[in-house]
Amino acid sequence: MTIALGFLALILATLLGWLLKQSFNTQPWVAEVVGETAHQGPLGTNSRLIALLTLLAVVSSFFALILSAYALRMELGDWVPLTEPQLLWINTVMLILASIVFQWTRNAAVKDQQSRLAPGLVLTGLLTTAFVVGQLVAWQQLQSSGQLITNNPANAFFYFLTGAHAVHIVGGMYVWARATAKVVLGKGDAPSIARSIELCTIYWHFLLLVWLVLFGLLLST
Repeated sequence: MTIALGFLALILATLLGWLLKQSFNTQPWVAEVVGETAHQGPLGTNSRLIALLTLLAVVSSFFALILSAYALRMELGDWVPLTEPQLLWINTVMLILASIVFQWTRNAAVKDQQSRLAPGLVLTGLLTTAFVVGQLVAWQQLQSSGQLITNNPANAFFYFLTGAHAVHIVGGMYVWARATAKVVLGKGDAPSIARSIELCTIYWHFLLLVWLVLFGLLLST
């Protein structure tokens, strides 16, 4: 459990370093909009970076607290380990692929390869949706086998952890949908879209790492 919490802290520290690097080493397409974003206040590029960083810090703290509670509750005698559905392995692959495709799309945006943006974003959305739907199916499989949320604390924590992670994924899908709509409809300037895609990519990578920590923990306990 200590390793899991330490890994979450490492995730946040790594992303913090990445964001700071991006802030101090502005890329060419970001420089093009410095004049436009400098006067936008809360909507400016730097503010968007800070907002994302704050969100990641809050999410990391949230899951760290839940994992701490998980470790404490697991010590009590009524804890009965849950048999995780094998479907979770397929769901994990879907989320890994979504993160990879998002990175590919982000690289295309940086290089101003506009033809790759729409396919990349759509494919990312499909893979991410497959992950969320797969999680719901996994819940149904557990309920069909009689492993309900009220059966024991291990079940309750499984449903809560996977549900909380899925909610954060769905929240990210809202931002993804806005960026995808701009690309498909041809609205918005290229630098702004590229920045949105890059920030979304960071968020997807973060949630993938969080899921790997949660999945590994659930499998081991």
